[in-house]
Amino acid sequence: MDFLTQIQEYRPCCEQETIDRERILSLAKWFSEMILTRDCELAHITGSGMIFNPKRDHVLMVYHNLYKSWSWTGGHADGEPDQLSVALREAEEETGVHGIRALDTGIAALDLLSVPGHYRRGQYVSAHLHLSVSYLLEADDSQPPTVRPEENSGVQWIPIDRLEEFCSEPAMLPIYQKLIRKAVEL
Repeated sequence: MDFLTQIQEYRPCCEQETIDRERILSLAKWFSEMILTRDCELAHITGSGMIFNPKRDHVLMVYHNLYKSWSWTGGHADGEPDQLSVALREAEEETGVHGIRALDTGIAALDLLSVPGHYRRGQYVSAHLHLSVSYLLEADDSQPPTVRPEENSGVQWIPIDRLEEFCSEPAMLPIYQKLIRKAVEL
């Protein structure tokens, strides 16, 4: 199933996701396959993962250098239409933990995320949207995570009930809480 069909068939959990799904589909229609690459500078697809331990009482998060906050893992599609594989690849790359798997192969959430203008590798990147396709993932919490200095400056298992103490991005907390609710219900 191609990524657009997956997005079309995704059942939104709320009004926000219904509207965001329609925006993503409209942008994909407008920009076609370019939406999967950073060449689409206004908005592009990203694959993200909320990584849970088997008990689902902790999430594995990274301290994101750009946002200066503890964050989920994820990244740009870079032309890859399979967003679950993007989410899994990024989860392993950003945490150093191996054997991360999907709790469910279906999309867990759709969100439009605004990214402020910033510098990356000495080049200015204008403000844009990430069309986030996210998944629920699971990893063995006995494996030690590893920092990836070019991406993050910390990786750790965070108790779900203390997430608000770690996440300093108020706009992201509702997204994380939505994903936590969905994971607990599985």
